[in-house]
Amino acid sequence: MAVFGLFSKEKKENLDKGLTKTKESVFKKLSRAVAGKSKVDDLILDELEEILISSDVGVDTTIKIIQRVETRARKNKYLGTDELNIILKEEIAALLNENEATTPKVDESLFNGKDGKPYVIMVVGVNGVGKTTTIGKLAYMFKEAGKKVYLGAADTFRAAAVDQLTIWSERVGVTIIKQKMGSDPASVAYDALNSAITNHADVVIIDTAGRLHNKVGLMNELSKIKNVMQKLIPDAPHEILLILDGSTGQNAFAQAKEFIKSTEVNALALTKLDGTAKGGVVIGISDQFKIPVKYIGIGEGLGDLQIFNKEEFVDSLFRI
Repeated sequence: MAVFGLFSKEKKENLDKGLTKTKESVFKKLSRAVAGKSKVDDLILDELEEILISSDVGVDTTIKIIQRVETRARKNKYLGTDELNIILKEEIAALLNENEATTPKVDESLFNGKDGKPYVIMVVGVNGVGKTTTIGKLAYMFKEAGKKVYLGAADTFRAAAVDQLTIWSERVGVTIIKQKMGSDPASVAYDALNSAITNHADVVIIDTAGRLHNKVGLMNELSKIKNVMQKLIPDAPHEILLILDGSTGQNAFAQAKEFIKSTEVNALALTKLDGTAKGGVVIGISDQFKIPVKYIGIGEGLGDLQIFNKEEFVDSLFRI
């Protein structure tokens, strides 16, 4: 059986490759900033600030990082430009480690159906962020780890959403519970949990409608889904996973703020990091929201959704 926490050589290579655009952007700009300089001065720090912000680390988090580098420079009296990458890597890693909620270790025992009750994940996020794809890849990850997985197609307002989730269920080889278009999403969620309990599933992943235009409606709908599921499993959903498109940079921050206001989000997934130079968004979101970034998407393959390992992420980001 696969172990969720094991970070294999293949995963590491995929992560290195997936962050290529962000690395090239950061290091190319950093190299230009320090060219011909022997010491990290205020001008270089200003350049570094601009580089981090342009990589969508976010203003608040960037300021924290710059302050840390400045503190190291004062402490060391002399900070050479050759040391800047090392210092930057160490301080970003330290910042993420201080945010204890950022990435707790994934407890595999959670995903073993206990007392006949599966672990329930409710997935939220706007259309177009890779929500359905992430659900399919999550299902694959759990199935590869030996888990019995059920999907609930509770986004009943878009035929495409149900169709896409059905295709993913067939591709991965897991069971999907769905109803006709326009059905009550809470009814679909109830049926999915009821069937999963009856068939001793380990994990249930519930898709929900991807919209933000009506926050009150969204909140009421998600509350109804939760209330209905709790009739079968009192503490469901165990995880409300918000999917964000990492390539949208600051827009991902904005979406996170809105969903966190409207729902009890307790886990995040950042997708499409392989196609962007804005990979710094992972650092900023980890730091600003104090909600675990649990998964990152770094490619199109089934295995390219990874459990977020902050140490490996920072190492890959600075691996030239």
